[in-house]
Amino acid sequence: MNRDQLELELAPTAAATALAEAAADVDARWEPGARGGRLTLPVVYGLRHGVAVVDVELERLSATRTRLVWQEAESRLQVHRSAVAILSFAVVPLVVTVAWPFYLPLFALVPFAAVTGLVAWWLVVSRLRSSGPREFFEALATPPVESSEGPIR
Repeated sequence: MNRDQLELELAPTAAATALAEAAADVDARWEPGARGGRLTLPVVYGLRHGVAVVDVELERLSATRTRLVWQEAESRLQVHRSAVAILSFAVVPLVVTVAWPFYLPLFALVPFAAVTGLVAWWLVVSRLRSSGPREFFEALATPPVESSEGPIR
């Protein structure tokens, strides 16, 4: 599994508190342990979504620095079925139009295939995103921005 690390400009106890608060902000579950803990984090990887279970170790580097070392222990992912259905619906006319040079009446489907392909792109592919443990911990390392309404992450 993936093993990664990140250094924070926080004391170990403050890092553990910040980790617990960040986990609560993203509806994750943080279970503290002796040297760190276990994080159950909702994740999105393109057309897949689910939960990743991450083992986290907090290593003290100095009084004001901590190294977070995490390793993904388990992940349970599912495919976005509706997005796959939309893409499958769009690919059928596109595949049929590839054959139009061999059978000219299929040329009439080219505009329909182009429109369905673009609609599928706008509905699915343009909205794909990725949010996993790496993005979670990088956001944790980013200092909050102050605004008139309070800190923003």
